[in-house]
Amino acid sequence: MSGHNQTTRRRRITSPRVVAGVLSGTVAACLVTAGPASAQHGDHGLADLVQQDVAAGVPAAFVRVDDGRGRAVEIARQAGWTRRDHELSVQDRVRMGSNTKTVVATLVLQQVAEGKLALTDPVSKWLPGAVPGGDNITLRMLLNHTSGLADYLNNPAVLPAVLGQDPKQWTPQELVAAGVALGPLFTPGAHFSYSNTNYIALGLVLEKATGRSLADLIQDRIARPLRLTNTYLTTANKKGGMAHGYEPDAAHLAPLLPPGVPAGTGFAGPEHNEHVDTTWVNNSTEWAAGGIVSTAEEWARFQSALLSGKLLPPAQLAEMRTTVEETPGSPNRYGLGLEQVTTPCGTVWGHTGSVPGYSTQAYTDPTGRRTVTIFASTVFGLANPKAQAATQSLVDTAVCTMLNKPTPTE
Repeated sequence: MSGHNQTTRRRRITSPRVVAGVLSGTVAACLVTAGPASAQHGDHGLADLVQQDVAAGVPAAFVRVDDGRGRAVEIARQAGWTRRDHELSVQDRVRMGSNTKTVVATLVLQQVAEGKLALTDPVSKWLPGAVPGGDNITLRMLLNHTSGLADYLNNPAVLPAVLGQDPKQWTPQELVAAGVALGPLFTPGAHFSYSNTNYIALGLVLEKATGRSLADLIQDRIARPLRLTNTYLTTANKKGGMAHGYEPDAAHLAPLLPPGVPAGTGFAGPEHNEHVDTTWVNNSTEWAAGGIVSTAEEWARFQSALLSGKLLPPAQLAEMRTTVEETPGSPNRYGLGLEQVTTPCGTVWGHTGSVPGYSTQAYTDPTGRRTVTIFASTVFGLANPKAQAATQSLVDTAVCTMLNKPTPTE
């Protein structure tokens, strides 16, 4: 749902068979009783905006802003009914969704710098037979979503697992096959089309090229060097220490879905207050496309290290920041696992992430010195116009605060 001055790309659900499409990464009224709403000194009104986000129907939300000039501003608010599940803190672990793609791209570019991979390598070199036409699809095309591969989330066979209704544990190979089964979208390199299939394939390439598991690569090359003790690739549900995520129950989800979606479509999980707790939903469909768990502070540390050149040599960082046009007319552009976003207060770099119950937006300034992370404990709940407007106001103000600029008024 792009628009003028839209801080983040929100991917529209475009087909009745693709309820899961809104979870590509790149968005119920509640009684608000959680925390004081008065603005903290120097928070640029962010406390009020986070409270307004919850008042508009977001079960819980937090924001962390570091403008590079001192202690970060951290504000968390939640609807009163969510407190029985979890007391929200900005230090909580959350599912980062498609922000995972930035880490996977970093790992690929590290291998490029070491001569083990090349951006011009065809997919067929590393995954022979897995992708039809793989001789003409390069690693660069996977990284910047110009491969033409369809998104496996658009395959109806995957949807029950995404909704938590099917306990089947999808393998990365099966996810690639589910995307391939939908047929190519266009000639490789001709257009941009965001597809999670691209990054599942890249995860498999990394494992083939290094002989290591993707989870181990993340720990050894990203998390451990940066002392990210709460950042990891989750391949199984780990209870405890997680901010809880929620989606509207089937009755309240229905108005937010496109025409033609079967009646009763909804998420599986504990229900209360017109919501489903999706914290422990089947996450086997995420992996290299969206399976990382982290915290706001640790993700900021990762992004700062990346943009300041601590994780990649200059040549590879420049490749990562070489962008292609997303939607014609949109000011936003996509690099290699990293998005260049035009905001009311200037250009920022980062990514967004959406998995059931977790919406994250994480950005830095071009130097990596300033960072911002915004979390909302729902994806489909943000389709509510009031919640969408409140979240956009929060994001715009948070980014402007990060850049030490006043939020423009229209």
